[in-house]
Amino acid sequence: MQAESALKRVLANLAHLLGGKAAAGIMSLVYLVIVARTLGVRDYGVLVLVNGYAVFIGSLIAFSGFHGVVRYGALAVEAGDPERLARIVRFMALVEGAFGLLAFAVAVIAVPFVGPRLGWSADAMRVAIPFSLAVFSNVRATPQGLLQIAGRFDLVGLHQAVSPSVRLIGTLVVWATGGRLEAFLIVWLLSSIAEGAAMWALGLVAWRKLADGQRLRGPWRGLLRDKEGFGRFILITNLDITLRELAPNLAPLTIGWMLGPVSAGLFSLAQRATTLLQQPAILLSQASYAVLADLVAKRRFDQLRRTVWRSATLAGSIATPIVLAFWLAGDKILPLLGGRTFHGGIAIVTLIAGARLAALIASPIASGLTALGKPQRSMAVTLATNLVLYPLLPLLIWGLGLHGAGLHALLQNVIATGMLMLFFRRDARNPASDQAEGAVVLPRMISS
Repeated sequence: MQAESALKRVLANLAHLLGGKAAAGIMSLVYLVIVARTLGVRDYGVLVLVNGYAVFIGSLIAFSGFHGVVRYGALAVEAGDPERLARIVRFMALVEGAFGLLAFAVAVIAVPFVGPRLGWSADAMRVAIPFSLAVFSNVRATPQGLLQIAGRFDLVGLHQAVSPSVRLIGTLVVWATGGRLEAFLIVWLLSSIAEGAAMWALGLVAWRKLADGQRLRGPWRGLLRDKEGFGRFILITNLDITLRELAPNLAPLTIGWMLGPVSAGLFSLAQRATTLLQQPAILLSQASYAVLADLVAKRRFDQLRRTVWRSATLAGSIATPIVLAFWLAGDKILPLLGGRTFHGGIAIVTLIAGARLAALIASPIASGLTALGKPQRSMAVTLATNLVLYPLLPLLIWGLGLHGAGLHALLQNVIATGMLMLFFRRDARNPASDQAEGAVVLPRMISS
């Protein structure tokens, strides 16, 4: 019964997130069709590459303290220690901001060197320099963690609609006024800035609920000297997130580098067509982590194991028929969305959909490992699949063209899911015996 209760909490959180994502999905479909049909496959590919470049730099350099805020913040709330929670939030906000500024500087400096190789025009390169501000869309992990601790998944779900709303409104304006690539790039930039700013604004709601009168400005030093492993934990989880996002964000740039903007546009549209499977994986990870961290804080490890396996099974059961539907309609999807300049067959769409299915199954398992204080396991999997397997990508593209990129994505996610299953089965069997490896000793944490 307790496992069923935890699973219901995960599903309730997921429902809040999917509510916002459903609205975002409809808006995204509308502006995607308009933009792809207005620009054609080549200019759409350039738009994808400029945006992908900023996202890649942001994900590579920006620092995410999301897991640290949720894990150690939840422990501070459980212990009735709002002062410690406030210190954690202030510290992570400063770290995020500093790394965001560094990412922006690197993105600006590298534009003249990267742009010509990716097929950007002089006008696109000129817009790409201010477009580097889009890296700040990644600087929002701290308020997102606060919202999850506070259980405000309704606000996290609401945030899902911010960027698509800006893009839809901007796309309609550009379309009505006859704008082209440069105008759409400006719209994409505004949506990225709005995405980051909105999360910080929503995070203030959770701050007022959890911080119990603590000021936004205040002491933040000393956390890295704590004996509870805060510094080690945030470094490992941030590296894990960076490595996890490295290959997916690098893949479109690799395709653009080797095959040009046209192939990058086709691959991106295939990815967007299968977002129906990608977004639930991200949202399921967000929805489950706070619940699983709470179960660990309360030392309910049997309940944790059952919740993780049931969540993974449910995710796979729901997603499998969707993958079959993509296989049946694969050769019609890209021309339907993008128009006659987009030619793509069943193979690329089905391969990417299969990769999304594996990632969806893996999401609650990875969250379970992190909640157990084992982020190094997920990092090891990410290292093996994203870095070790990355050299296969250019080889597969060279041998199979665009389909090689789809096959690479499928191999990565299937191997990652299998490794995560093995790790969780072992580590969740007797979590208490693993404290010496770095999991947090909860009673000592609560009494501090």
